[in-house]
Amino acid sequence: MEKGILYRIAGPVVVAKNLKAKMYDVVRVGKEKLMGEVIQIDGDKVIIQVYEDTSGIKPDEEVINTGKPLSVELGPGLLTSIYDGIQRPLPVLQELMGDFIKRGIDAPGLDRKKKWDFKATKKKGEKVKGGDILGEVEETEGVMHKILVPPNIEGKITALESGKYTVDDTIGELDNGTKIQLMHSWPVRKSRPVKQKLPPITPLITGQRVFDAFFPLAKGGVAAIPGPFGAGKTVSQQQLAKWSDADIIVYIGCGERGNEMTEVLTEFPHLTDPRSGRPLMNRTTLIANTSNMPVAAREVSIYTGITIAEYYRDQGFSVALMADSTSRWAEAMREISSRLEEMPGEEGYPAYLSTRLAEFYERAGRVIPLGTDKEGSISVIGAVSPPGGDFSEPVTQSTLRVTKTFWALDAKLAQRRHFPSINWLTSYSLYLNQLSPWFKESVSADWTETVAHCMKILQEEDKLLEIVQLVGSDSLPEKEQLTLEVARLIRENVLQQNAFHDIDTFSPLPKTYRLMKIILHFSSLAQGSLGRGMRMKQIIATKAKDRIANAKFEKDYDKLLTDIEHEMQEEFNKLG
Repeated sequence: MEKGILYRIAGPVVVAKNLKAKMYDVVRVGKEKLMGEVIQIDGDKVIIQVYEDTSGIKPDEEVINTGKPLSVELGPGLLTSIYDGIQRPLPVLQELMGDFIKRGIDAPGLDRKKKWDFKATKKKGEKVKGGDILGEVEETEGVMHKILVPPNIEGKITALESGKYTVDDTIGELDNGTKIQLMHSWPVRKSRPVKQKLPPITPLITGQRVFDAFFPLAKGGVAAIPGPFGAGKTVSQQQLAKWSDADIIVYIGCGERGNEMTEVLTEFPHLTDPRSGRPLMNRTTLIANTSNMPVAAREVSIYTGITIAEYYRDQGFSVALMADSTSRWAEAMREISSRLEEMPGEEGYPAYLSTRLAEFYERAGRVIPLGTDKEGSISVIGAVSPPGGDFSEPVTQSTLRVTKTFWALDAKLAQRRHFPSINWLTSYSLYLNQLSPWFKESVSADWTETVAHCMKILQEEDKLLEIVQLVGSDSLPEKEQLTLEVARLIRENVLQQNAFHDIDTFSPLPKTYRLMKIILHFSSLAQGSLGRGMRMKQIIATKAKDRIANAKFEKDYDKLLTDIEHEMQEEFNKLG
């Protein structure tokens, strides 16, 4: 191992001399052997970002180069785990040293003692290459973990045995002498290769009506969810993690406040997976990197998360990755960049901010992995926390350039207790046309027209509200008054959803469709009555429409909505 000495220290950025190194090598700094990574080489000086607090280290202490890039361990045991930004398991660290992490402590990402029951599916003498499945292990109840040949390896199997193994036991060997284990390592900054990228044509079903109906996200797609403090970003992301129809969830708390991350860490282990009835943690990996943890580890936590997501994608799983929030990640980059004395870009962020964001989001996608024809996907949902809710700031704008779905959270809606506080006038999804055939086939032939009709009413309401503020709603023509009433029904019964109600927390697509249809049916009956000379007061006095809200909280919503429809018809028949 190459050795050098510390020359200069500036917070998490340190400079070493007389050290032979290449970019992104992992090094050990000082007497406490703090973990760091080479981020710049300037002549005989090597600039290193350290992933731990550098207080107390001094010049002339030793720096050791491991010669390897920062990598994560990939194998059975990732699910149910809670890691910090550099894949150290937090429960293990807590056992070693209590509630406060000391410096220079190492813990392997995967449990070295646990034995896994490996069932080989390949046989001796078969040729294998990167991505081929050698066998499988039941990682958690209901999740069969495929043991893959690492992407850069190929050869003929000379030995492969089923049996009980730990992750670093040798389970087989290739003719070129390569030993195969249940786990392998992969550098976090390098995306894992795939056979083919596919177009996003299947939606990620979230059970949240405003997302599924109006601004859908495709499997393998990318979404940004920006919003000011208190607008509900974290709750929205937790809802997506709980209810989205992905097989595997990777949740990255990147620079979030400690109390918010504590909620996630204490709540997730007790959540039940709605799909299987088992604990949700059975298919979840959490990466917790709170705002008081070292700034450099915040930057790398995003890469750790996406690499774990790619590993499960390569096994043929659909993965949903939540990054909360990429603004804190960008702030970490800004801090490191200023210590490197780089030329600042807009608002002090580094000039390469857009490139780094694009590199991260580009690792999402729906693909055919190496060694199989079964598709896998990574859908990335990145929260953005613009200061003061200003969407024109650099992180939000750079994110919008690379994401195709924009879920804009609105503080004013949150203040009015409208949750999820997604602003339906500024949000958008560019996947609508690609996903339209799926919705037509799987939900209803007129799904797209129904959604478009509801959105048109909401847009008309926005125009009318300007007039209402000037002259009041009573001075509007009755047709326009009806538009306001129908828009209110859409807002309260479709867009609003209670994340903390046992039934309303998840809305299946048929339920969302039925709610939209019954409101449009009321609109149609009311317009007919207006045409026959009825007054708006009489229409608003009808009772059935007010019962639509009850259907949100009913399991047997179909029967209730059918009853409401008949009642509505009778009321309008009586009106004549």
